[in-house]
Amino acid sequence: METQEVFADKVPYHSIIFSKKPFKMLKNATLLSRRILLSPIAGQDVRQMTTAVELARQRRCLKGRVAVLTASTDGIGFAMAQRLAADGAHVVISSRHQKNVDAALEKLKSEGLSASGMVCHAGVKEDRNRLIESTAAEFGGFDILISNAAVNPDSGRLLKCTEQVWDKIFDVNVKASFFLAKEAIPHMEKRGKGSIIFISSIGAYLPNFAIDFTGAYALSKTALLGVTKLLSQELGTRGIRVNSICPGLIETRFGDVITNDKRTPTLMYHNCPMRRNGKPEEMAGLAAFLASDDSSYITGSNIVAAGGMQSNF
Repeated sequence: METQEVFADKVPYHSIIFSKKPFKMLKNATLLSRRILLSPIAGQDVRQMTTAVELARQRRCLKGRVAVLTASTDGIGFAMAQRLAADGAHVVISSRHQKNVDAALEKLKSEGLSASGMVCHAGVKEDRNRLIESTAAEFGGFDILISNAAVNPDSGRLLKCTEQVWDKIFDVNVKASFFLAKEAIPHMEKRGKGSIIFISSIGAYLPNFAIDFTGAYALSKTALLGVTKLLSQELGTRGIRVNSICPGLIETRFGDVITNDKRTPTLMYHNCPMRRNGKPEEMAGLAAFLASDDSSYITGSNIVAAGGMQSNF
């Protein structure tokens, strides 16, 4: 094979050097690398790619797709909506309160992102149906569903949970998540393929060190791991992938009850290798990956993003 000399000013930077002589190949590659690094254009590219959102805007890997998200006007849900929209998707956000929807839409649209939204209490069947049906009617179906809605009225130990609290937690965190997905499936099939993402929790793995915080909420998130596994098996041949994200301790308004607890810093120091809380934006990139074709062979996976915290049963 003939040796092909490659220079940054003549061919694209991703050209490949072919050579019979390894040393000459390495020399050429090194020369090319130096030229790229010193190039004003390369410097400009590096500056432009300072954030994940800016990278997403350049890739636009979700262009033409429609995403529906529950509990998506704040915290993790909003960060995911923002990232999916930056990747090119139209996002349909929702919240129990119209004022939250309006504020989130204003922010998204001020960033030049494509978004719409409506009120939806995920625990109310009529609200779920309206969210699904109105989106399908407007866009002819949709491609991505992120079920993020959850409640945690009592974060204490399991045996302190009342029947009323138990019913509320499982109605919203498990029942509503499952039936939201079930109602969405026919509309996703119309598009040829789709991605369902449940938001579970590191608490789903019931870590012993967090027994005072887990309770029924954690148990409901464990149930979502099973829902993810079973649904993925039934939908595997129908073009719809099902995965879940299990965030660690993330700094959100929803998680304040734990992040503000005086015991939390010690807990994180001894059990989280990264020794810090996570940010909503750190979950958003994972959601964008699972929503895109980059994860086209991934289904039935419960993916933990918790700074290295243990996640074994």
